[in-house]
Parts: sequence; C-alpha cells; structure tokens
Amino acid sequence: MMLVLTAHGLGRGLDMAVRFGVPPEGEKIRSLVDERLAQAMVEDGAKISVEWRGEQKHLRVISMPVDVLYFNPDTHRIRAQRSLDPEQNRVLEEEPWSEPAQAYLHRLLRCRPSNPNQTDPDYLALQDELDDVGQREPGIISPDGILVDGNTRCAALRDLGIRDIRVGVLPADTSRRDINSVELALQLRRDRRREYSYINRLIAIEDELADGRREEDVARDFNIKKTTLQQDRWVYQLINDAIDRSQTPSGAALRLVDFEDHQEKLRELHRDYSKLAKTDRDAAEQLKESRLAMVVLNYAKTTVRLAEADFHSRYLEERLPAELRPAAQESASVSIPGLEDVEIPDATAAVKTTQALTDTLLQAKAAAQAGGKLDAATITHADTLIKSARKTFDAAVKLAGANAELQKRQVAVPARLTDAADHVNQCAAEFAEAKAKRALDEDAFDDALITLRASLARLAKQAGRTFSSPGDGVAWLLDATREN
Repeated sequence: MMLVLTAHGLGRGLDMAVRFGVPPEGEKIRSLVDERLAQAMVEDGAKISVEWRGEQKHLRVISMPVDVLYFNPDTHRIRAQRSLDPEQNRVLEEEPWSEPAQAYLHRLLRCRPSNPNQTDPDYLALQDELDDVGQREPGIISPDGILVDGNTRCAALRDLGIRDIRVGVLPADTSRRDINSVELALQLRRDRRREYSYINRLIAIEDELADGRREEDVARDFNIKKTTLQQDRWVYQLINDAIDRSQTPSGAALRLVDFEDHQEKLRELHRDYSKLAKTDRDAAEQLKESRLAMVVLNYAKTTVRLAEADFHSRYLEERLPAELRPAAQESASVSIPGLEDVEIPDATAAVKTTQALTDTLLQAKAAAQAGGKLDAATITHADTLIKSARKTFDAAVKLAGANAELQKRQVAVPARLTDAADHVNQCAAEFAEAKAKRALDEDAFDDALITLRASLARLAKQAGRTFSSPGDGVAWLLDATREN
C-alpha cells in the first residue's frame, strides 16, 4: 500500500531542507565553547561518543551555563505537541530563537505527551534525580549552543535553579541534518533517556524516510521489523486522515496528541483490517470505520475488538438517534483522470454510511475539546452528540459482547472434545510404548479409566437432556455410558 503523507501543521512532516540559521547569540556562544574546549583539551577531560556521519566520534565534554543554550526547535521529543497552540507554533516556526518561542519549547518539554495540560510524571522523576544525584550523562550541543541531546535535562536544570549543564560539543561544521541524526541515534540507544512518545516516534520515522532513507535501514535503526514499520506508517496515515476528517466549518480539528494513548488499539486495527481486506475490502473498511469511531469515544482496547465488519448494521444502525443518523448514502462510480470512459466503483453505500457516522463523531470530538476557540453553544452541542453516541454505542457493545460470548461457548464445547480426543490418541501411542518397556502402571491406568467413564457419564447425562433426536455421536455416547 502506497502512503501519501500530507503536511498539515506541525508534526505532520517538517521540511528538512528549511534552515533555521544560527541563533542570535551563536557567535558569542561559539567563542565561549572554544575557550572551554581548549581548557578541556589541556586537562584531558571526559569525552562522550556519538554516531557521526556513519562512524563513532569522541566529543570532549565541557560545562555550559543552562541559560545561554537554545532548545532545539526540531527535537522529536515534542514534535507532535507543538501544534497545541497554533499561534505559538507559528512564532516558533518563524522565530525559533526568540524568547517566546524558546519559552514555548520549555513548556512543552514539561508536558505529558497525551495530556499537555499536565506535567509529565517522567519529567518530575528526572527533576528528582537531578536534584538528588546530579547529572549522570552529559548532553550534546552544536558549537552555536543548540541542544542536540539533553533538551529535557536542560529544562529541568533551569526549573531547579541549577546553573550549569555538562555537554559534549559537535564539530564546527555541524548542519541541521547532523543535529537531527545525532539526536535520533542517541534516542535509540534506550539508556537513561526518556523515550519518544508513540506519535513522536511515528513522526521521526517519517522524517527519516522523507530524507530519502530506505524502509529497511530506518527499521533497523529503530530496532523494529520492516513489517512493524509499515504497520506504524499505516497507523500514522490513518491518524492524519482522521485529523483531516475532523475539521469543522469553524476551524476546529483533532490533533496528533489526541491519539497518543491509542497505540495498541490502532495496531490491532491494522492487523484485523489487513487480514479482512484480502478477501473483502468493503467489510474491512466498515470494520475500520466502526473501530475508529470507538477510539474517538475512548473505549478500552478489549471493547474496541468487539466491533466487527457488521457492527454498524447489526447492532448500531437502528439504535442511532436522529442527530447521529447519517443521511442516505448511494454507491457511485469514480472516473480515472486521463482515461476516458474508464470508471471504478466508489465505496458502497454501507461503507459510506459508516464513514459518515465516524466523520460526525470526529468533528464533534474536535469541537468539544476546542475550549475557548468556539462559542459555548457549539461546544455544548458537540458534548451532547458525544454523550448520545456513547450511550448508543454502549447498548450496541453490550449486544456484540453477548453474541461474542455465545459464539465462544458454542465453539468451546466441541473444541474441548477434540482436545480430549487428541489426548486419548496420544495415550494410545504411549500405552504401546510403555507396555513394550514394561513400564505400564496397570492399576493407575485402570483408575484413570474409571475417572474417564464417570466424566463421560456426566457429559452423556447433559446430552441426553438436550437432544430429542440424537445424531450418531450422541447416540454412541449414550449407549457407551448406559449402565448394564
């Protein structure tokens, strides 16, 4: 499947070719860095190794004032979170070294990835560690004072009032691409660094591929299989499409961070969608839409699994209130540009109906959490739609769960007998071997057969009450367990 990734705001693929230039205090910082590097060379001080343009490079470590360094505008640590405040993000893109832009980065480095209104517990733990035992590992900076690794540590040190941070210094010809490559390589070491959030990892993967790298190489760097990388790219495209579909006439839309906590649900969706799409594309699309709707409504992973391809038509459609019921949809044909008189079928009416409901919920969720950006009446209406949808889905989920449990029990009974037959066959084979080696415990074998007879008698009693016209198998069971 070919993916076409759009660039909608930040976090959806920044142009790696755009240069953010040298910070305004860059020359002054470079002079201070050179001075301290010269002293470190005289003292033959500590070094840190990094992967630099395909090989290991040892960097000298120096101490730098935390207040003169710049947070990296490109850091993948908070790439998805940058879109939280469009106005501040615009300032960050246009004036990355300005005080407002740097303050915005500082704020985002403290945030919990899935809920930027909360401080990340990992950030608080890092603060405690720095306060108790000090800085364990040095960060990395460019010669101009851009933090390549250690953005979060620098933010925490500033918040603690600690004046200096130990850092290794990259070579004088460091480029923006070098900064991003070193940051990624250090992150993937998985030592004491706080891992990228799920969405920020997806963005990092797309940035690497957008830079011309092969999927096989990126997958190896991220220590995942190529199939896992492709799965994550499918999920990332799904999220981006969902964000596009969530846009309301008033301009509200969902954000990448709104999907941070749904990693496993979306990965399971990809597995089930891919399997079903091999035999029935329309059914796979209906499954995808129903499950995406349940992700929007924040159902648990085990509940989302209950939504199969027929979930909408079987359990949901007739229960939808008027405000959630999609308008009648029709199937149509789509022409192929450049090929006259050639048309292909559009999505079926059933697929379009399921998509329409999901679109309504995506847009309602976007409006409901828009805060002060929309008027109170619009937000109240969106909240009402979400609550109504949740109530309707709750009823549908209950029915789907009961049906799944029934199917499970129906399958379980014959499956257990099949398993028992396998054990008896294995017993027959081992019986002959034990007898040949004179290792058979005849008394124990006889006791086990009596236990088996009692178990079959209990099963026959239940079967005799159930079947008025028993088949051959049930008739055999009843006859075999009948007492003489």
